[in-house]
Amino acid sequence: MTLEGQFQAKIDAEVKIEPKDWMPDAYRKTLIRQIAQHAHSEIVGMLPEGNWITRAPSLRRKMVLLAKVQDEAGHGLYLYSAAETLGVEREDLIEELHEGKAKYSSIFNYPSLTWADMGAIGWLVDGAAIMNQVPLCRCSYGPYARAMVRICKEESFHQRQGFEIMLTLAQGSEAQKRMAQDALNRWWWPSLMMFGPHDKDSPHTEQSMKWHIKRLTNDELRQRFVDATAPQAAFLGLTIPDPDLKWNEEKGQYDFGAINWDEFWEVVKGNGPCNRQRLQARVKAHEAGAWVRDAAMAYAEKRSAREEVMNKQDARVA
Repeated sequence: MTLEGQFQAKIDAEVKIEPKDWMPDAYRKTLIRQIAQHAHSEIVGMLPEGNWITRAPSLRRKMVLLAKVQDEAGHGLYLYSAAETLGVEREDLIEELHEGKAKYSSIFNYPSLTWADMGAIGWLVDGAAIMNQVPLCRCSYGPYARAMVRICKEESFHQRQGFEIMLTLAQGSEAQKRMAQDALNRWWWPSLMMFGPHDKDSPHTEQSMKWHIKRLTNDELRQRFVDATAPQAAFLGLTIPDPDLKWNEEKGQYDFGAINWDEFWEVVKGNGPCNRQRLQARVKAHEAGAWVRDAAMAYAEKRSAREEVMNKQDARVA
């Protein structure tokens, strides 16, 4: 059996692929692209929420939002570390992001205009992320799958936090209800776009499914998200901005309207409401934090040198 045949046999037998295992170049490249895009999305995704930390309506809300943004930074760390096991350097991946050569989730190029957006992002954006990421816990590549276990647990907390904000607003004053409805109106369609283009238009889905990198297609995940979220909106007393949304008794699923894919591709190409703003903020933060990274590296090198001297002294004594 060829190496490719042995590799696919392991995949089919649900045996995890580990960094030192042989793998096709295309498998490695697909994983690097996907994991890097995922890592970039976690890091850039801190920006719309970080915008509201200083304006949270209470100390409790501020503490929870701070914890959430910190979680997203940790997710980026786990994912960049997973990507490095495939032979790439984190610095190179970050440079590609800052130069506009790498992609991240299109949804983070939309503005967060009100406090209700913190609820909508948690409920819808993180809810869509969970729907997409839970199957990744069974990804064929071991380091990615293991990183996703913790990420999904934390994203589940984020989703509940967002829903709780929306529930509080929906049960509040008329102005608060309008604010919640406005946030839902603005974030609903971008959330559906998060799952990517229709399966027939997705160039990577078929091969990723064969390699068990993905377990469900874009359209399957999107349908699951709609089916889970529509009843939640009804519970909140909010209206999903889709006149074509209705329960299909025969299918046992919701029917929903057409997505504006022209808008999706414009945002992906860099022409969204906040594309330039997001990259500028990311580059500025990276440059401002250079001294921290330099200090950490200098400390690590000094500590390593000190430990080497001590080991040599211990060896002489022994």
